[in-house]
Amino acid sequence: MPRCPECGGEMKYNRELRLYVCVSCGVMMTLDEIFEEWDRKREEEKDIKEEYLDWWLSRKK
Repeated sequence: MPRCPECGGEMKYNRELRLYVCVSCGVMMTLDEIFEEWDRKREEEKDIKEEYLDWWLSRKK
């Protein structure tokens, strides 16, 4: 069962809508959209960590 990229809640498939719906916050997405959003968030987090590392190492000089 996929997790909601917005709140981390459980996503349930709605056959009528043909979408996954979060039971916590109500966001509706296709499975592809869920994976794309998780990938985007992962890349964003990676960029933030790299920026912080660059900043931290620049202070040590």
